[in-house]
Amino acid sequence: MSWHTGPMTGFDLESTGVDPETDRIVTACVVTCGLAPGTDSRTWLADPDVDIPAESTAVHGITTEKVRTEGRPAAEVVAELVQALAEAVEVGQPIVIMNAAFDLTMLDREARRHGVKPLTDVVGDRLNVIDPRVLDKHVDQYRRGGRTLTDLCAHYRVRLDDAHSADADALAACRVAWRIARGYTEIGTAALATLHLAQVRWAREQAEGLRDYFARTPGKESWAAGVRTDWPLIPFEAVGADA
Repeated sequence: MSWHTGPMTGFDLESTGVDPETDRIVTACVVTCGLAPGTDSRTWLADPDVDIPAESTAVHGITTEKVRTEGRPAAEVVAELVQALAEAVEVGQPIVIMNAAFDLTMLDREARRHGVKPLTDVVGDRLNVIDPRVLDKHVDQYRRGGRTLTDLCAHYRVRLDDAHSADADALAACRVAWRIARGYTEIGTAALATLHLAQVRWAREQAEGLRDYFARTPGKESWAAGVRTDWPLIPFEAVGADA
């Protein structure tokens, strides 16, 4: 059975900002697709114990007031997220994450911040990630236009309601991954562990290409230094204990 014809678990976060090293989880969703008769979805609202900037609220619609009154303690949410993903890994399901290096790095740093055992320490090398962004760039390298989840949904004819809500984005990422697997034999027939390792290489090559582009583009040279090649998450040791 090909990996995309069985259950897969989607994961998505919305956060206080765009730096996975220092920003915090606000909302999260873990959704399992490919089940009969439908999907199994769990969502969380966390109180990050910091104010949510207005520009982040403008993206996902969650205010500081809302998390203060309705959110659960961040440590509890992070522990439950790690457990939910670990359970999916234990039964052999791929974890589908759009731009995985952001979400998994943020979850890792939040776990360390709150004294929760990080996901990679729990499951080790059994973690197999499917990243629609990496897959799409590999199979259709020269296509013009954006590569956001909204862009990919439009290109692969996947319905996306309420973009930038964790539950909608997690489900849409799974559907995009399924479309890519159906459309490209090398993706759909690959063994899951083999495909994970291939994405490590593809993501590195894609990041190196972006870094080279920045380095040779007037006005963008300084951006090159900020491009990371790590996937599916930035190792904690790479940024140091003070990050």
